[in-house]
Amino acid sequence: MTGSGEHVGRARERLTALLVEASTGALGAAGCHVAGVYLRSGTPGLLRLATLVGLPGPLFRPWWRLHVDRPFPVADAYRLGVRVVLPNATEMVRRYPQFAAGLPFQFGSVYTPVPGAEPSFGVLTVLLPGTSDTVDELPDLDRLGRLAETLGAGLRELVAEEGDAAVAWEGEPVCVRPPATPPGTARVGRFTWDPATSAVRADDRLHALLGMASRDVPRTGAELAAAVTPDDTADDVLAALRRTAAGRPPHAPLRVRTADGAPLLLELWPPPGAAEPPLVTGIVVDPGPAAAADGAADLLPQGVFCLDRSGVVRYANPAAVRLAGRPHAELLGRPVWEAMPWLSGPPYDDHWRGALLASDTVRFQARRGDAAEGGLLALSVHPGPSLITCTVEPANRMDPAMHLPRTAGPDPTAEPGTTAGPGRPGGPGGSSLAPLYRPIALAIALTDAVTARQVSAVVTQELLPAFGGGRLAIYLLQDRHLYLAWENGFPPGFLTPFDGVGLDAPIPGVETLTTGRPLFFESMRQLADTYPDLALDADVGARAFLPLIASGHPVGTCILGFDVERRFSTEERTVLTALAGLIAHAMEKARRYDSEAALARGLQQALLPRRLSAHPQVETAGRYLPGTQGMDVGGDWYDVVGAGDGLALVIGDVQGHGVQAAATMGQLRSAVRAFALSDRPPDEVLSGTNRLLIDLDPGQFASCCYLRLDPATGRARIARAGHPPPLLRAPDGRTRVLEVPGGVVLGVDPRARYPVTGLELAPDAILALYTDGLVERPGADIDEGIAALGAALAEAGAAPGRHGPRTLTGVADRLTAMARHATDRPDDVALLLAVRHPRSADRG
Repeated sequence: MTGSGEHVGRARERLTALLVEASTGALGAAGCHVAGVYLRSGTPGLLRLATLVGLPGPLFRPWWRLHVDRPFPVADAYRLGVRVVLPNATEMVRRYPQFAAGLPFQFGSVYTPVPGAEPSFGVLTVLLPGTSDTVDELPDLDRLGRLAETLGAGLRELVAEEGDAAVAWEGEPVCVRPPATPPGTARVGRFTWDPATSAVRADDRLHALLGMASRDVPRTGAELAAAVTPDDTADDVLAALRRTAAGRPPHAPLRVRTADGAPLLLELWPPPGAAEPPLVTGIVVDPGPAAAADGAADLLPQGVFCLDRSGVVRYANPAAVRLAGRPHAELLGRPVWEAMPWLSGPPYDDHWRGALLASDTVRFQARRGDAAEGGLLALSVHPGPSLITCTVEPANRMDPAMHLPRTAGPDPTAEPGTTAGPGRPGGPGGSSLAPLYRPIALAIALTDAVTARQVSAVVTQELLPAFGGGRLAIYLLQDRHLYLAWENGFPPGFLTPFDGVGLDAPIPGVETLTTGRPLFFESMRQLADTYPDLALDADVGARAFLPLIASGHPVGTCILGFDVERRFSTEERTVLTALAGLIAHAMEKARRYDSEAALARGLQQALLPRRLSAHPQVETAGRYLPGTQGMDVGGDWYDVVGAGDGLALVIGDVQGHGVQAAATMGQLRSAVRAFALSDRPPDEVLSGTNRLLIDLDPGQFASCCYLRLDPATGRARIARAGHPPPLLRAPDGRTRVLEVPGGVVLGVDPRARYPVTGLELAPDAILALYTDGLVERPGADIDEGIAALGAALAEAGAAPGRHGPRTLTGVADRLTAMARHATDRPDDVALLLAVRHPRSADRG
């Protein structure tokens, strides 16, 4: 078991090393101060932040987990495999309003997919100060791309050796503290130390920094300690190495001096993951002349303190210590939200985020404790490449440029007994900013949700993480009964007895709707005491029952479940009640949409052929897939019509999709069918349909391909109106695009002419007619899509083999499989296949 754990630990160490190397490399490539990598996780559809350089991880806890189907740039880069560049906040708001609502600061960002898996391993992310749209100010995108490719190659190698699970990230991100000294201003040497053997491996820069010959280089921890500090403090360095190996690194760099008195900084990082044995990484920095200026700010009457980009207090002058109200030793080396807890929680967390992400000075006012203890203080936060410098002084007069928030109380998302702030998150996914910006993010997300299922999914992904909830149930009102529309997190089958309850049932889900009053229970005991006969799904936790009321009309009930006991502050109760109103309006809109969509789908089904005309020598198969945007109805159609002693095959595509496109499609299909039944030539069929569409003047145009086939001889005549060319698979498997001259689309030019081309359909050859929704891809040429469809037709129509006999319906299913399973299908898809069999075949 030990060997297995050690093996897993080493794989995790390799993975973390790859991620940290890519993240730190991205800092130089982008000229920025923040970088990180999102990786896919073991949970389908969920990305997790694996590494973060240059930001305090706890302060950004709400962004540790991202769903791949959410409208965020990380998700798009991962799902689509394309780089996303947002040079500034303006572009961010335009393209990703939900993302901008959660991080409303002036910064730019670049998201580069890490190639090597489908769709990708993850996303390399960099954040940088906002720029204009000029190309000259963008980071080195090619270099970022090479870093992502190198990382992808390393991950592929890891997968080949350890399996897919080796690159699935679970748990919290590894937060890397960048050196406090900017690159280029100090000499830096690096080393690693193995606590099991005490062996040290140092690079040449460390040897040069310490002025050592090769025979004198440190090979053990004791020799390293002796090299960087006199003997009387070497034991302190060894103790720091051991504490770091145990996961307790120093909060700030150790100040040491060599035997000749030269000042150095020693910075240590704990081993990544669960590596056995753990390897401690360290750097030794010669800070140069800047070290002599350490005490310059000590003489200022204004309070000055500095944070590194991980949020740790690195310096505080006497005035800052006095105003902070804590001993100097309790400030240094601690995160600011622990050293000065009165600067944590809403809205101070947002001020720190703004200072760390943007480049502008942030000014605000705060109160240390109550007025009697601390009074009002004015703070100015000045961002820098490696340090955040803060000034603090009594606010003797109100500065209009500063913002005075209400005194921050306990975090409503925190567990009972915990302190608010980023250092102590309030449960899974908790965020102290939930009452501030989550209503905006939820409102924006709900505008994109058009079905009841989409509304429920948005609530699950936006509302639950915001307030630390783990369970959700939504009931909708119909005929004075509540029916379960969505559930998440409850024990299987627990909610079934409550499905369809009447409005006279003595349960909280009914009472909250009939009274219009939200119900909050801070413990399951409180809920049981209020409703003694109610079955409970857990012994510990809290529950909120929210009425869904839109425009004064009852819509349903929303139930939020929490796994721990918690209180609901007045502000949070107000926010949740307001959010319930947003959900109710979205659900009401979704129900109207669902009703209209059901009618539209009925129209679509009525307009498409229930069965295709048959002929003893011709087998046909058709498929139709509506677009996923809108009401799942559109203007694509296909048909097979008896024409004289032969068959007419037709496929068409009305511009757009929706009810109007479907209605126009129905009119055109009827017209083409009427012309076909009279056995008119293909050019006359298209010319007549063109004039009809112009006379109807629906404001739409359509493409069409019409073919008249003689089954006995296989001779066919074909005409096209702006439609993609047919494909023909010969009996020997060779597949080609039929070069058929065409005319303009229908509905544009009343004098348009449509040339007719003759061809011969050999026995067992497969003819494929299709609409552009099957071959068009964003950013790709349609000819590439047609070529790909041709290759798929050649393979799908192969001779019978070990997978069973080939059928035309099976070929149709295989050609539409990818489109059928796509979650985002922007256009409708129609496909019509035909094959002519020899006369002697017994086909019916």
